[in-house]
Amino acid sequence: MIKANVSKDIFRLRKKIWFFYQERKRIETLKYFERKRFSNGFNYIAGIDEAGRGALAGPVVAAAVIIKEIDSFFIAHLKDSKKLNRAKRESLFEIIKIKSYDIGIGIVGSEIIDKINIAQATFLAMKRAIRDLKRCPDYIMVDAFKIPYIHIPQDNLIRGEDKSVSIAAASIIAKVCRDEIMYGFHEKYPFYQFNQNVGYGTNKHAMAIKKHGICPLHRKTFKFMAADIQKNKHTKKERLF
Repeated sequence: MIKANVSKDIFRLRKKIWFFYQERKRIETLKYFERKRFSNGFNYIAGIDEAGRGALAGPVVAAAVIIKEIDSFFIAHLKDSKKLNRAKRESLFEIIKIKSYDIGIGIVGSEIIDKINIAQATFLAMKRAIRDLKRCPDYIMVDAFKIPYIHIPQDNLIRGEDKSVSIAAASIIAKVCRDEIMYGFHEKYPFYQFNQNVGYGTNKHAMAIKKHGICPLHRKTFKFMAADIQKNKHTKKERLF
């Protein structure tokens, strides 16, 4: 019995060692673009990503993250926030804060999103995240987008969370910050279950909108929302006659 338990412990230890070996290799590949820009003479490189772009309600939130000591940097499980559960994201959030020189957050609410559209609101959130940094970066790496009208040189990486440690870190920071905002709004607007869907268009969220209408957090210019608003207008007119 003792030998069997020892064998299981050895197997688990070997499995754990192998996992960390593979993780270190994976994280090293995610440093390629940062190292490339460091070799080009840039010293203060920020990864930028957003959360909430496709939601029906709530703000779009962007994060800018400047990693500390890129050569020795290692965080196991660091990846696109959408590939992680809530507990893992929140755990990594705290580690990223410790292992970063600086973190900036940019938030743009639904009212402004409706005024300038979600693409421009996303760019605005990213610019606000950069401005929130203690020091302006000399290079930025952005997930997918090219931020317009900005003097800082940038790399725009499709699926950047899978290619850059800085963008992967920014992905987690933005997601956790936005989720916390939406959990807070759940207390004010419990019908929509923001504590579960964080503003995204789940079936239950859509049913709640049909039953209760929209709240001030909903993006009125989004196609689904605009159709619901128009439908409610017609319903009110019919009731007058």
